[in-house]
Amino acid sequence: MHIAWGSFLLALLVIVVVPGPDFVLVTRNAATGTRWGWLAAAGTTCGLLVHATAATLGLSALVVAVPAALLVVKVIGVAYLAWMGLQIVRKAGTGADEPVVAAPTSGRAVFLRGLLTDVLNPKVMLTFLTLLPQAMDPAADPVAQAALLSGVAVSGFALWWLIVVPSVRWLSALLADPKRRTVFERCCGGALLAMATIWSSRGAG
Repeated sequence: MHIAWGSFLLALLVIVVVPGPDFVLVTRNAATGTRWGWLAAAGTTCGLLVHATAATLGLSALVVAVPAALLVVKVIGVAYLAWMGLQIVRKAGTGADEPVVAAPTSGRAVFLRGLLTDVLNPKVMLTFLTLLPQAMDPAADPVAQAALLSGVAVSGFALWWLIVVPSVRWLSALLADPKRRTVFERCCGGALLAMATIWSSRGAG
């Protein structure tokens, strides 16, 4: 099984660290108390598990039924990755995708808010459907590959929260400066565009 770990992990790293609705939700809750931050992070991670499971089952079923469809999914994935990179560059520093985060009232409410933020966000599902096919080996078992890659993706986000929650004051201060945040987000968007270009030049895989 020849999984393209290099390109997969690089793209995953960029997607994980770029500030988005999850980041805003977790950091703003963590700023009011570490406990709230962990609960929000746990909720978003559970939401990611839902999308990861759906992506695994969907991709596996598709590849088993129509093996040639993997190439089509890869091409669509490259196009979506490029679009996502362009959106990040265009909206850099504006906070256009940031949700309104209410003050925490209970642990259950914070957890559910994190869960729903992910489960109801189609961009999260599209992210999984974008990343997984690029790394999959068409000749190997699609179920095992999709499950493994999904698990790594969810673990990547979970590890990021282990860094973010204890460091929330430092990270919030770092990204509070509009110039720094704009440069950071543009670098992330540019990296996604570069990955899309590389994958496209390799025939989407």
